[in-house]
Amino acid sequence: MSAGAPCISRGAFGAGALATLAGVASVSRPARAADFSYKLGLSVGKDDPMTIRATAAADAILRESNGRLRIDVFPSGQLGGDGAMLGQLRAGALQLQALPGGVLSPVVPLAGIEGIAFAFPDEAAAFRAFDGALGAYVRDEIGNKGIYAFPKLWGNGFRQITGGTKPIRVPDDLAGFKIRTPPSPLSIDLFRTLGAAPTPLVVTEVYTGLQTHLVDGEENPYVVIENFRLFEVQKYLSVTNHSWSGFWLIANQDAMRALPADLRDVVERNMAKYALLQRVDNARVNLQLTDTLRQQGLTFNDTDPRTFQARCGPHYARWKGEFGPKAWSLLEQYGRKLSA
Repeated sequence: MSAGAPCISRGAFGAGALATLAGVASVSRPARAADFSYKLGLSVGKDDPMTIRATAAADAILRESNGRLRIDVFPSGQLGGDGAMLGQLRAGALQLQALPGGVLSPVVPLAGIEGIAFAFPDEAAAFRAFDGALGAYVRDEIGNKGIYAFPKLWGNGFRQITGGTKPIRVPDDLAGFKIRTPPSPLSIDLFRTLGAAPTPLVVTEVYTGLQTHLVDGEENPYVVIENFRLFEVQKYLSVTNHSWSGFWLIANQDAMRALPADLRDVVERNMAKYALLQRVDNARVNLQLTDTLRQQGLTFNDTDPRTFQARCGPHYARWKGEFGPKAWSLLEQYGRKLSA
């Protein structure tokens, strides 16, 4: 395997769990030709819980539709990076995609609200928000851009900071620190507010950016750090839980409208079912990876998130203005009160 290739460690997920899920996802497909053949593009690796559960959903949809709707899943960025796939989806060349809200935010700014720093005390609160009124509000905005958003977000996790030169223990450690962020205005603004030097890169460029010292560090959930083998080019992991990230499953609106009502019901029901299963899988993976990443050489350190949050006032003020009072009120309804 080439360095930096996106492939989550099977040991991290548990060989037994992977074998079980792989069995679920490998049911026999009906022989008849499908009336509709759709593609689902993912940037995560083939052994990632999202790929496994999305494949299982696609198999269930094929089976329950009696072969009328076939969805082929393309993981590991086979169809391009998240931005490229989003362009394909909007043009109608790709029917389905899953991507973080921050990556969707250049097209739908409100989708970035999931990443507001320290907004959620835990992942359960984040899912309540996006299963509830905040998620409905964001989905309406996504729909206004001609994109269909499924009601259930898929799990990604809280983001942590890794570094190759030093650990990040207090906010002052970020001064001048060249940190890779997603190409998300909100993420860039957060780390600029904290005194760092943010450098936006798509996820498939992170390994090389760290390896060549274009950046000193990066920030991602545990599963992404493992998935893209970033432990090979980093030494320290600082547990900041500074923002939460989920995956929006989106679809080309015309592709969804083309489906007869009964097929659309099959898609909706199965995508919701397997999203909930993936959330459990992903949370288990992130928990297990704290031990795995230590074994792979990363030195962990805890932080006091309150010291970082205390410097986020200007960041909150800017983004409260960007998102508007209604969205901000819904965010605080499910999460923490944020000083802006």
